[in-house]
Formats: sequence, C-alpha cells, structure tokens
Amino acid sequence: MTNKKWAVKRITVNLAAQEAEKLEKYCQQTGRPATDVIRELIRGLSILEENKDVAS
Repeated sequence: MTNKKWAVKRITVNLAAQEAEKLEKYCQQTGRPATDVIRELIRGLSILEENKDVAS
C-alpha cells in the first residue's frame, strides 16, 4: 500500500453558518468527508490557460 501525502498546502475556509450547515448535510447524506467534497469541487473549477509563448 502506498502512502499518499495530501497536506501539500493547508487552508482555512471561513463559511457562513448556512454554508457550513449545507456542507455538513451533504457530507452526512453522501457519507463523504468535507475534505473530499471540497477537493472535488476545486478540481472541477475551470481556469484560463495562460499563453506561455512570448512574442519576440
């Protein structure tokens, strides 16, 4: 079994009470930990690729 090192960067997120409750309910309904849910949401974000070709 391989050991995954997840804690590359630890962040703290401040949530409004309603947001925290929604996350907690979702986690209870799905049986998934909040960390996994948040990580999946972040992975689903689309970002614009920067143009790495610099005009000479």
